[in-house]
This record gives sequence, structure tokens and C-alpha cells, in this order.
Amino acid sequence: MSRRKKRSLQKVVCSLLFLTYLIVLFYFLFFAESFGRNFASEEYQYNLTLFKEIMLYWNYREQIGYGAVFINLIGNIGAFVPFGFLVPSMFPKKNVFFPKVLLEGFLFSLIVESIQLFTKVGSFDVDDILLNTIGVVIGYIIFAIVRHIGDRTYKKYLGRVKNGGKTKTAS
Repeated sequence: MSRRKKRSLQKVVCSLLFLTYLIVLFYFLFFAESFGRNFASEEYQYNLTLFKEIMLYWNYREQIGYGAVFINLIGNIGAFVPFGFLVPSMFPKKNVFFPKVLLEGFLFSLIVESIQLFTKVGSFDVDDILLNTIGVVIGYIIFAIVRHIGDRTYKKYLGRVKNGGKTKTAS
């Protein structure tokens, strides 16, 4: 299979994975009863003070339980790792980290938080935007590592093909 066909197949697979990711993400953010999404609040809930909710969860971790802290802090990061990995995978020309992927991840998180505010399902939290953006950064780092390994492997493969399948040995 040619490199062009592989890239095309990669784009299709990544696009399907991204669509699946969006569906799952929106389910958990807006409909998952286990996350208290079975009803809308009567009033708007928001936090505009950076690190307020993070510190609240951390300071009361023993009272609310480590599971709740893990879900809030690590969950907000983990939920956006796929975004940081899949967006540059789908659009190879957008793999320049700053400002494209980082800005797009930040804006996507801002949109999600704004929808939560206006629908009164969940809350608008600047800490969530920060944690989501950290998740995008981690996803992009994983993408860059995978791409680097893939490029090195492909170059080694090309070297073997040019040498008739023989590997070079040091003399």
C-alpha cells in the first residue's frame, strides 16, 4: 500500500474515531446520570476564579473521596487527550502545535463549558478549561511521539527496500 493510501486510510479512521469520541464526550458531559446530568439546575452555575475548584477538590479530598477528586481532575484532563491526538492525525497540515491545536482545543473546551452554562447542565468552570487544555497538550505530545516513531520506522523500511531487503552491518 502506498504512503498516500495509508495517509488517506489514516484520515478516515481518525475521523471515525474523532466522531465516536465527540459522541461519547457529549454523552458524559450532558446526559450521563452518574455525573449528575439527569436534570438541569434552576440557576446558572459558574466559577471564574482560576484554581478555585481545583483547590476545593484537593483540600476536601478526604471528605468527598479520592474517587471524586480523580474524576474531576484527571477526568477533565483525560477527556481531552483524544482531541490533542486525533485533530493533528486527521489534518496533517495542522500538526503545528502552537497556535493551531492548542488554540482549537482551548476553544473547543470553552464552547463545551459555555454550552453547560447556558443549558444549566453542569457548570462553567475556568479550572475545567485549564485541565481540558492540559489534556489537549498531553494528547498532542503523544501524537508527536507516535509520529516520530512512525517516521523513523518508515525511514528504516525505505532503507531496507533500497538495499534489496538487506540490512546494513557495521564493519
